[in-house]
Amino acid sequence: MMLHPDRLFPSDPAQRDIARRLYAAVSNLPIVSPHGHTDPSWFAKDEAFPDPAALFVKPDHYAFRMLYSQGVPLESLGVPRADGGAVETDSRKIWRLLAQHWHLFRGTPTRMWLDHAFETVFGVTERLSPASADRIYDQIDACLQSPEFRPRALFKRFNIELLATTESPLDTLEHHRAIRESGWDGCVITAFRPDPVVDPEFEGFQANVETLGALAGENTTTWAGYLNALRNRRQYFKEVGGATSTDHGHPTAVTADLSTAEASALFDKALRGTVTAAEAELFRGQMLTEMAKMSLEDGLTMQIHPGSFRNHNPVVFERFGRDKGADIPTRTDYVRALKPLLDRVGNERDLTIILFTLDETSYARELAPLAGHYPALRVGPAWWFHDSPEGMRRYREMITETAGFYNTVGFNDDTRAFCSIPARHDVARRVDCAFLARLVAEHRLEEDEAAELAVDLTYNLVKKAYKL
Repeated sequence: MMLHPDRLFPSDPAQRDIARRLYAAVSNLPIVSPHGHTDPSWFAKDEAFPDPAALFVKPDHYAFRMLYSQGVPLESLGVPRADGGAVETDSRKIWRLLAQHWHLFRGTPTRMWLDHAFETVFGVTERLSPASADRIYDQIDACLQSPEFRPRALFKRFNIELLATTESPLDTLEHHRAIRESGWDGCVITAFRPDPVVDPEFEGFQANVETLGALAGENTTTWAGYLNALRNRRQYFKEVGGATSTDHGHPTAVTADLSTAEASALFDKALRGTVTAAEAELFRGQMLTEMAKMSLEDGLTMQIHPGSFRNHNPVVFERFGRDKGADIPTRTDYVRALKPLLDRVGNERDLTIILFTLDETSYARELAPLAGHYPALRVGPAWWFHDSPEGMRRYREMITETAGFYNTVGFNDDTRAFCSIPARHDVARRVDCAFLARLVAEHRLEEDEAAELAVDLTYNLVKKAYKL
Protein backbone atom coordinates (compact mmCIF):
# COMPACT_ATOMS: atom_id res chain seq x y z
CA MET A 1 0.00 0.00 0.00
CA MET A 2 1.07 3.58 -0.69
CA LEU A 3 -1.31 5.06 1.90
CA HIS A 4 -0.36 4.69 5.57
CA PRO A 5 -3.44 4.37 7.84
CA ASP A 6 -2.00 6.97 10.25
CA ARG A 7 -1.09 9.53 7.60
CA LEU A 8 -1.48 13.11 8.80
CA PHE A 9 -2.07 12.03 12.40
CA PRO A 10 0.20 13.35 15.20
CA SER A 11 3.48 11.58 15.85
CA ASP A 12 2.85 11.79 19.59
CA PRO A 13 1.35 8.40 20.56
CA ALA A 14 -1.29 9.78 22.94
CA GLN A 15 -2.53 12.38 20.45
CA ARG A 16 -2.41 9.83 17.63
CA ASP A 17 -4.69 7.46 19.55
CA ILE A 18 -7.22 10.25 20.12
CA ALA A 19 -7.06 11.25 16.45
CA ARG A 20 -7.68 7.65 15.41
CA ARG A 21 -10.81 7.48 17.55
CA LEU A 22 -12.14 10.80 16.26
CA TYR A 23 -11.42 9.91 12.65
CA ALA A 24 -13.09 6.51 12.95
CA ALA A 25 -16.38 8.27 13.67
CA VAL A 26 -16.23 10.58 10.62
CA SER A 27 -14.22 8.69 8.00
CA ASN A 28 -17.32 7.15 6.41
CA LEU A 29 -19.68 10.12 6.65
CA PRO A 30 -21.14 11.19 3.28
CA ILE A 31 -19.25 13.79 1.26
CA VAL A 32 -20.97 17.13 0.87
CA SER A 33 -19.17 19.12 -1.83
CA PRO A 34 -20.88 22.54 -1.94
CA HIS A 35 -18.39 24.34 -4.18
CA GLY A 36 -16.31 23.11 -7.10
CA HIS A 37 -15.75 23.14 -10.82
CA THR A 38 -16.43 19.62 -12.04
CA ASP A 39 -18.21 19.34 -15.39
CA PRO A 40 -21.97 18.69 -15.09
CA SER A 41 -21.96 17.01 -18.50
CA TRP A 42 -20.08 14.09 -16.91
CA PHE A 43 -23.16 13.26 -14.85
CA ALA A 44 -25.70 14.21 -17.50
CA LYS A 45 -24.18 11.96 -20.17
CA ASP A 46 -22.55 9.37 -17.86
CA GLU A 47 -20.01 8.44 -20.52
CA ALA A 48 -16.76 6.66 -19.73
CA PHE A 49 -13.76 8.88 -19.05
CA PRO A 50 -11.56 8.57 -22.15
CA ASP A 51 -8.25 7.57 -20.60
CA PRO A 52 -5.95 8.19 -17.59
CA ALA A 53 -4.44 11.37 -19.02
CA ALA A 54 -7.86 12.88 -19.74
CA LEU A 55 -8.91 12.08 -16.19
CA PHE A 56 -5.81 13.09 -14.21
CA VAL A 57 -3.65 15.47 -16.28
CA LYS A 58 -5.43 17.56 -18.89
CA PRO A 59 -8.14 19.12 -16.65
CA ASP A 60 -6.05 19.58 -13.47
CA HIS A 61 -4.03 22.79 -13.22
CA TYR A 62 -2.51 21.52 -9.95
CA ALA A 63 -0.84 18.78 -11.98
CA PHE A 64 0.23 20.56 -15.13
CA ARG A 65 1.35 23.86 -13.55
CA MET A 66 4.09 21.99 -11.67
CA LEU A 67 5.35 20.39 -14.86
CA TYR A 68 5.15 23.71 -16.70
CA SER A 69 7.30 25.30 -13.97
CA GLN A 70 10.02 22.81 -14.87
CA GLY A 71 9.89 23.59 -18.57
CA VAL A 72 7.35 21.03 -19.80
CA PRO A 73 5.23 22.70 -22.54
CA LEU A 74 1.48 22.57 -21.91
CA GLU A 75 1.05 21.43 -25.51
CA SER A 76 2.97 18.25 -24.69
CA LEU A 77 0.48 17.56 -21.87
CA GLY A 78 -2.52 17.78 -24.20
CA VAL A 79 -3.86 21.02 -22.72
CA PRO A 80 -6.11 22.51 -25.45
CA ARG A 81 -4.93 25.71 -27.11
CA ALA A 82 -7.30 28.66 -27.40
CA ASP A 83 -6.62 28.89 -31.14
CA GLY A 84 -7.18 25.20 -31.75
CA GLY A 85 -3.48 24.67 -32.49
CA ALA A 86 -1.79 21.29 -32.35
CA VAL A 87 -1.22 19.64 -28.97
CA GLU A 88 -0.20 16.13 -27.99
CA THR A 89 -3.02 13.65 -28.55
CA ASP A 90 -1.24 10.44 -27.51
CA SER A 91 -2.48 9.97 -23.96
CA ARG A 92 0.14 7.34 -23.17
CA LYS A 93 2.90 9.82 -24.03
CA ILE A 94 1.27 12.40 -21.74
CA TRP A 95 1.09 9.82 -18.95
CA ARG A 96 4.76 8.92 -19.41
CA LEU A 97 5.64 12.61 -19.10
CA LEU A 98 3.78 12.76 -15.79
CA ALA A 99 5.63 9.65 -14.59
CA GLN A 100 8.97 11.03 -15.73
CA HIS A 101 8.41 14.12 -13.56
CA TRP A 102 6.66 12.41 -10.66
CA HIS A 103 9.46 13.39 -8.27
CA LEU A 104 8.42 17.03 -8.64
CA PHE A 105 5.31 16.34 -6.56
CA ARG A 106 7.12 14.98 -3.51
CA GLY A 107 5.67 16.51 -0.34
CA THR A 108 2.83 18.28 -2.17
CA PRO A 109 -0.92 17.80 -1.62
CA THR A 110 -1.23 16.93 -5.33
CA ARG A 111 0.93 13.86 -4.75
CA MET A 112 -1.24 12.87 -1.79
CA TRP A 113 -4.47 13.30 -3.76
CA LEU A 114 -3.20 11.34 -6.76
CA ASP A 115 -1.77 8.50 -4.66
CA HIS A 116 -5.13 8.28 -2.87
CA ALA A 117 -7.05 8.09 -6.14
CA PHE A 118 -4.65 5.60 -7.70
CA GLU A 119 -4.91 3.21 -4.75
CA THR A 120 -8.46 3.57 -3.44
CA VAL A 121 -10.22 4.01 -6.79
CA PHE A 122 -8.11 1.96 -9.19
CA GLY A 123 -6.27 -0.47 -6.93
CA VAL A 124 -2.79 0.73 -7.85
CA THR A 125 -0.26 -0.26 -5.16
CA GLU A 126 3.05 0.70 -6.75
CA ARG A 127 4.55 4.14 -7.03
CA LEU A 128 4.28 5.93 -10.36
CA SER A 129 7.66 6.07 -12.14
CA PRO A 130 8.99 5.76 -15.68
CA ALA A 131 9.34 2.01 -15.09
CA SER A 132 5.77 1.56 -13.81
CA ALA A 133 4.07 4.14 -16.03
CA ASP A 134 2.74 1.78 -18.69
CA ARG A 135 1.56 -0.83 -16.19
CA ILE A 136 -0.34 1.77 -14.17
CA TYR A 137 -1.74 3.37 -17.32
CA ASP A 138 -3.04 0.00 -18.53
CA GLN A 139 -4.54 -0.81 -15.12
CA ILE A 140 -6.41 2.50 -14.89
CA ASP A 141 -7.40 2.42 -18.56
CA ALA A 142 -8.88 -1.07 -18.18
CA CYS A 143 -10.93 0.10 -15.21
CA LEU A 144 -12.26 3.08 -17.13
CA GLN A 145 -13.80 0.79 -19.74
CA SER A 146 -16.14 -0.83 -17.21
CA PRO A 147 -19.52 0.57 -16.10
CA GLU A 148 -18.35 0.64 -12.47
CA PHE A 149 -16.01 3.53 -13.30
CA ARG A 150 -18.42 5.80 -15.11
CA PRO A 151 -19.19 9.16 -13.46
CA ARG A 152 -22.48 8.23 -11.82
CA ALA A 153 -21.13 4.95 -10.47
CA LEU A 154 -18.07 6.70 -9.03
CA PHE A 155 -20.32 9.38 -7.55
CA LYS A 156 -22.10 6.66 -5.56
CA ARG A 157 -18.88 4.83 -4.74
CA PHE A 158 -17.34 8.04 -3.40
CA ASN A 159 -20.34 8.35 -1.06
CA ILE A 160 -21.15 11.84 -2.36
CA GLU A 161 -24.40 13.12 -0.93
CA LEU A 162 -24.29 16.39 -2.88
CA LEU A 163 -21.96 18.00 -5.39
CA ALA A 164 -22.17 21.60 -6.63
CA THR A 165 -20.72 22.74 -9.93
CA THR A 166 -20.24 26.41 -10.87
CA GLU A 167 -21.71 28.11 -13.94
CA SER A 168 -21.89 31.56 -15.52
CA PRO A 169 -25.26 33.38 -15.70
CA LEU A 170 -24.99 32.89 -19.46
CA ASP A 171 -25.07 29.10 -19.10
CA THR A 172 -28.35 27.50 -20.15
CA LEU A 173 -27.89 24.77 -17.52
CA GLU A 174 -28.83 22.15 -20.11
CA HIS A 175 -26.71 19.50 -18.37
CA HIS A 176 -28.30 20.21 -15.00
CA ARG A 177 -31.72 20.00 -16.60
CA ALA A 178 -30.75 16.68 -18.20
CA ILE A 179 -29.56 15.32 -14.85
CA ARG A 180 -32.82 16.23 -13.16
CA GLU A 181 -34.92 14.82 -15.99
CA SER A 182 -32.96 11.56 -16.20
CA GLY A 183 -34.39 10.09 -13.02
CA TRP A 184 -30.94 9.50 -11.53
CA ASP A 185 -30.96 9.98 -7.77
CA GLY A 186 -27.52 11.60 -7.50
CA CYS A 187 -27.68 15.18 -6.28
CA VAL A 188 -25.72 17.58 -8.54
CA ILE A 189 -26.57 21.26 -8.27
CA THR A 190 -25.14 24.47 -9.69
CA ALA A 191 -23.83 27.72 -8.21
CA PHE A 192 -24.29 31.19 -9.71
CA ARG A 193 -20.95 32.74 -10.78
CA PRO A 194 -21.67 36.18 -12.28
CA ASP A 195 -18.07 37.34 -12.96
CA PRO A 196 -18.46 37.58 -16.78
CA VAL A 197 -21.34 40.06 -16.41
CA VAL A 198 -20.28 42.07 -13.34
CA ASP A 199 -16.60 42.67 -14.16
CA PRO A 200 -16.05 45.40 -16.80
CA GLU A 201 -12.53 44.03 -17.35
CA PHE A 202 -13.74 40.51 -18.12
CA GLU A 203 -13.23 39.71 -21.79
CA GLY A 204 -16.39 40.35 -23.79
CA PHE A 205 -18.15 42.16 -20.94
CA GLN A 206 -20.43 44.30 -23.14
CA ALA A 207 -21.49 41.34 -25.27
CA ASN A 208 -21.98 39.24 -22.14
CA VAL A 209 -24.34 41.83 -20.66
CA GLU A 210 -26.31 41.91 -23.90
CA THR A 211 -26.62 38.11 -23.84
CA LEU A 212 -27.68 38.29 -20.21
CA GLY A 213 -30.54 40.59 -21.21
CA ALA A 214 -31.62 38.27 -24.01
CA LEU A 215 -31.69 35.25 -21.70
CA ALA A 216 -33.59 37.12 -19.00
CA GLY A 217 -35.94 39.06 -21.28
CA GLU A 218 -34.75 42.37 -19.82
CA ASN A 219 -33.31 45.58 -21.24
CA THR A 220 -29.77 45.45 -19.88
CA THR A 221 -28.80 48.81 -21.35
CA THR A 222 -30.38 50.34 -18.22
CA TRP A 223 -29.21 49.91 -14.63
CA ALA A 224 -32.67 48.78 -13.48
CA GLY A 225 -33.00 46.30 -16.33
CA TYR A 226 -29.52 44.95 -15.69
CA LEU A 227 -30.29 44.30 -12.01
CA ASN A 228 -33.60 42.70 -12.92
CA ALA A 229 -31.83 40.43 -15.39
CA LEU A 230 -29.46 39.26 -12.66
CA ARG A 231 -32.39 38.59 -10.33
CA ASN A 232 -34.08 36.64 -13.11
CA ARG A 233 -31.04 34.45 -13.75
CA ARG A 234 -30.49 33.81 -10.05
CA GLN A 235 -34.05 32.51 -9.85
CA TYR A 236 -33.48 30.40 -12.96
CA PHE A 237 -30.39 28.87 -11.34
CA LYS A 238 -32.44 28.02 -8.25
CA GLU A 239 -35.30 26.47 -10.20
CA VAL A 240 -33.40 24.62 -12.94
CA GLY A 241 -30.04 23.94 -11.30
CA GLY A 242 -31.00 23.70 -7.65
CA ALA A 243 -28.58 26.49 -6.74
CA THR A 244 -28.22 27.42 -3.07
CA SER A 245 -25.20 29.72 -3.45
CA THR A 246 -23.48 32.36 -5.52
CA ASP A 247 -19.74 32.68 -6.05
CA HIS A 248 -17.65 35.79 -6.76
CA GLY A 249 -14.05 35.65 -7.93
CA HIS A 250 -13.05 39.30 -7.72
CA PRO A 251 -9.45 40.54 -7.75
CA THR A 252 -9.96 42.19 -4.35
CA ALA A 253 -12.57 42.29 -1.58
CA VAL A 254 -13.45 45.94 -2.30
CA THR A 255 -17.13 46.75 -1.89
CA ALA A 256 -19.14 49.93 -2.44
CA ASP A 257 -22.58 51.31 -1.65
CA LEU A 258 -23.29 53.97 -4.24
CA SER A 259 -26.51 55.85 -4.79
CA THR A 260 -28.75 54.67 -7.61
CA ALA A 261 -27.72 57.63 -9.75
CA GLU A 262 -24.01 57.04 -9.17
CA ALA A 263 -24.27 53.31 -9.85
CA SER A 264 -26.30 53.90 -13.00
CA ALA A 265 -23.77 56.39 -14.37
CA LEU A 266 -20.91 53.99 -13.65
CA PHE A 267 -22.78 51.15 -15.36
CA ASP A 268 -23.29 53.32 -18.45
CA LYS A 269 -19.53 53.94 -18.62
CA ALA A 270 -18.86 50.21 -18.25
CA LEU A 271 -21.18 49.46 -21.17
CA ARG A 272 -19.40 52.06 -23.29
CA GLY A 273 -16.05 50.53 -22.39
CA THR A 274 -14.71 53.83 -21.03
CA VAL A 275 -14.18 52.95 -17.36
CA THR A 276 -10.73 53.36 -15.86
CA ALA A 277 -9.17 50.55 -13.84
CA ALA A 278 -10.23 52.32 -10.64
CA GLU A 279 -13.79 52.69 -11.91
CA ALA A 280 -13.89 49.02 -12.90
CA GLU A 281 -12.85 48.13 -9.36
CA LEU A 282 -15.54 50.41 -7.95
CA PHE A 283 -18.16 48.81 -10.18
CA ARG A 284 -17.15 45.30 -9.08
CA GLY A 285 -17.38 46.50 -5.50
CA GLN A 286 -20.85 47.87 -6.04
CA MET A 287 -21.92 44.58 -7.55
CA LEU A 288 -20.80 42.64 -4.48
CA THR A 289 -23.14 44.80 -2.42
CA GLU A 290 -25.92 44.39 -4.98
CA MET A 291 -25.42 40.61 -4.90
CA ALA A 292 -25.58 40.63 -1.09
CA LYS A 293 -28.87 42.53 -1.20
CA MET A 294 -30.22 40.03 -3.71
CA SER A 295 -29.17 37.18 -1.41
CA LEU A 296 -31.33 38.72 1.28
CA GLU A 297 -34.22 38.52 -1.19
CA ASP A 298 -33.72 35.02 -2.59
CA GLY A 299 -31.82 33.26 0.21
CA LEU A 300 -28.72 32.25 -1.77
CA THR A 301 -25.57 31.91 0.32
CA MET A 302 -22.86 34.24 -0.98
CA GLN A 303 -19.23 33.19 -1.45
CA ILE A 304 -16.47 35.73 -2.06
CA HIS A 305 -13.19 34.35 -3.43
CA PRO A 306 -10.94 37.43 -3.77
CA GLY A 307 -7.23 37.99 -3.93
CA SER A 308 -6.03 36.08 -6.97
CA PHE A 309 -4.06 37.85 -9.67
CA ARG A 310 -5.71 36.00 -12.51
CA ASN A 311 -3.86 35.08 -15.70
CA HIS A 312 -0.55 36.45 -14.42
CA ASN A 313 1.29 34.89 -17.36
CA PRO A 314 0.09 36.65 -20.54
CA VAL A 315 1.69 34.07 -22.83
CA VAL A 316 -0.22 31.21 -21.20
CA PHE A 317 -3.45 33.23 -21.17
CA GLU A 318 -3.13 34.08 -24.86
CA ARG A 319 -2.38 30.51 -25.87
CA PHE A 320 -4.55 28.51 -23.48
CA GLY A 321 -7.07 30.88 -21.83
CA ARG A 322 -8.21 31.04 -18.23
CA ASP A 323 -7.59 28.60 -15.38
CA LYS A 324 -4.32 27.20 -16.66
CA GLY A 325 -2.22 27.41 -13.51
CA ALA A 326 -1.06 31.02 -13.90
CA ASP A 327 -3.13 32.60 -11.12
CA ILE A 328 -1.06 33.98 -8.22
CA PRO A 329 -2.18 35.02 -4.68
CA THR A 330 -2.00 38.68 -3.68
CA ARG A 331 -2.19 40.63 -0.43
CA THR A 332 -5.82 41.32 0.39
CA ASP A 333 -7.51 43.81 2.70
CA TYR A 334 -10.87 42.87 4.21
CA VAL A 335 -11.50 45.22 7.14
CA ARG A 336 -11.73 48.42 5.10
CA ALA A 337 -12.69 46.79 1.81
CA LEU A 338 -15.80 45.09 3.15
CA LYS A 339 -17.03 47.96 5.30
CA PRO A 340 -19.52 49.45 2.77
CA LEU A 341 -21.12 46.04 2.32
CA LEU A 342 -21.11 45.28 6.05
CA ASP A 343 -22.58 48.69 6.88
CA ARG A 344 -25.48 47.74 4.64
CA VAL A 345 -26.03 44.01 5.41
CA GLY A 346 -23.46 42.79 7.95
CA ASN A 347 -25.95 42.60 10.81
CA GLU A 348 -28.51 40.55 8.87
CA ARG A 349 -29.03 37.22 10.60
CA ASP A 350 -30.72 35.65 7.59
CA LEU A 351 -27.76 36.33 5.28
CA THR A 352 -24.68 34.12 4.98
CA ILE A 353 -21.55 35.52 3.33
CA ILE A 354 -18.59 33.14 3.23
CA LEU A 355 -15.19 34.83 2.97
CA PHE A 356 -12.18 33.06 1.48
CA THR A 357 -8.59 34.22 1.27
CA LEU A 358 -5.29 33.44 -0.41
CA ASP A 359 -3.57 35.82 2.03
CA GLU A 360 -2.98 33.83 5.20
CA THR A 361 -1.78 36.93 7.05
CA SER A 362 -5.42 38.05 7.11
CA TYR A 363 -6.70 35.03 9.08
CA ALA A 364 -6.03 36.19 12.63
CA ARG A 365 -5.82 39.93 11.89
CA GLU A 366 -8.98 40.39 9.81
CA LEU A 367 -11.12 37.40 8.89
CA ALA A 368 -11.46 35.75 12.30
CA PRO A 369 -12.33 39.04 14.07
CA LEU A 370 -14.83 39.97 11.34
CA ALA A 371 -16.56 36.59 11.34
CA GLY A 372 -16.36 36.53 15.13
CA HIS A 373 -18.52 39.65 15.23
CA TYR A 374 -20.82 40.10 12.20
CA PRO A 375 -23.82 37.71 12.09
CA ALA A 376 -23.76 37.61 8.29
CA LEU A 377 -20.13 36.50 7.98
CA ARG A 378 -18.49 33.08 8.03
CA VAL A 379 -14.90 32.12 7.18
CA GLY A 380 -14.49 29.65 4.34
CA PRO A 381 -11.99 26.79 4.59
CA ALA A 382 -8.34 26.93 3.56
CA TRP A 383 -8.50 27.58 -0.17
CA TRP A 384 -6.55 26.72 -3.31
CA PHE A 385 -2.83 27.20 -2.57
CA HIS A 386 -3.57 26.53 1.12
CA ASP A 387 -5.82 23.49 0.55
CA SER A 388 -3.04 21.35 2.03
CA PRO A 389 -2.20 19.68 5.33
CA GLU A 390 -0.02 22.53 6.54
CA GLY A 391 -2.41 25.15 5.18
CA MET A 392 -5.34 23.54 7.00
CA ARG A 393 -3.37 23.39 10.27
CA ARG A 394 -2.42 27.04 10.01
CA TYR A 395 -6.04 27.89 9.28
CA ARG A 396 -7.33 26.18 12.41
CA GLU A 397 -4.59 27.66 14.58
CA MET A 398 -5.17 31.24 13.42
CA ILE A 399 -8.96 31.22 13.09
CA THR A 400 -10.21 29.24 16.06
CA GLU A 401 -9.17 31.41 18.99
CA THR A 402 -11.16 34.41 17.73
CA ALA A 403 -13.91 33.00 15.51
CA GLY A 404 -14.31 29.60 17.13
CA PHE A 405 -15.34 26.58 15.08
CA TYR A 406 -18.95 27.55 14.49
CA ASN A 407 -18.19 30.68 12.48
CA THR A 408 -16.52 28.42 9.90
CA VAL A 409 -18.34 26.33 7.30
CA GLY A 410 -16.69 22.94 7.16
CA PHE A 411 -14.76 21.92 4.05
CA ASN A 412 -15.19 22.26 0.32
CA ASP A 413 -12.84 20.82 -2.29
CA ASP A 414 -13.15 23.48 -5.04
CA THR A 415 -11.82 20.98 -7.57
CA ARG A 416 -12.01 20.28 -11.28
CA ALA A 417 -10.50 16.81 -10.78
CA PHE A 418 -13.37 14.44 -9.97
CA CYS A 419 -11.27 11.61 -8.56
CA SER A 420 -9.52 13.94 -6.12
CA ILE A 421 -12.76 14.69 -4.24
CA PRO A 422 -12.59 11.75 -1.79
CA ALA A 423 -8.88 12.38 -1.25
CA ARG A 424 -9.34 16.06 -0.46
CA HIS A 425 -12.17 15.41 1.98
CA ASP A 426 -10.19 12.65 3.64
CA VAL A 427 -7.22 14.99 4.13
CA ALA A 428 -9.49 17.62 5.70
CA ARG A 429 -11.06 15.08 8.06
CA ARG A 430 -7.67 13.76 9.15
CA VAL A 431 -6.20 17.22 9.72
CA ASP A 432 -9.22 18.35 11.71
CA CYS A 433 -9.13 15.20 13.85
CA ALA A 434 -5.42 15.72 14.48
CA PHE A 435 -6.05 19.33 15.52
CA LEU A 436 -8.88 18.33 17.83
CA ALA A 437 -6.77 15.53 19.31
CA ARG A 438 -4.13 18.04 20.31
CA LEU A 439 -6.73 20.17 22.09
CA VAL A 440 -7.95 17.09 23.96
CA ALA A 441 -4.43 16.00 24.89
CA GLU A 442 -3.69 19.51 26.18
CA HIS A 443 -6.90 19.42 28.25
CA ARG A 444 -8.38 22.32 26.32
CA LEU A 445 -11.32 20.23 25.15
CA GLU A 446 -13.07 17.10 26.38
CA GLU A 447 -13.02 14.15 24.00
CA ASP A 448 -16.82 13.95 23.76
CA GLU A 449 -16.83 17.61 22.64
CA ALA A 450 -14.10 16.86 20.12
CA ALA A 451 -16.12 13.95 18.76
CA GLU A 452 -19.14 16.19 18.30
CA LEU A 453 -16.98 18.85 16.67
CA ALA A 454 -15.45 16.33 14.26
CA VAL A 455 -18.92 15.49 12.95
CA ASP A 456 -19.88 19.16 12.74
CA LEU A 457 -16.71 20.11 10.84
CA THR A 458 -17.15 17.18 8.47
CA TYR A 459 -20.87 17.28 7.79
CA ASN A 460 -23.19 19.56 9.75
CA LEU A 461 -21.61 23.00 9.32
CA VAL A 462 -21.40 22.77 5.53
CA LYS A 463 -25.05 21.79 5.25
CA LYS A 464 -26.11 24.67 7.45
CA ALA A 465 -23.95 27.29 5.71
CA TYR A 466 -25.05 26.30 2.19
CA LYS A 467 -28.67 25.63 3.18
CA LEU A 468 -28.58 22.05 1.98
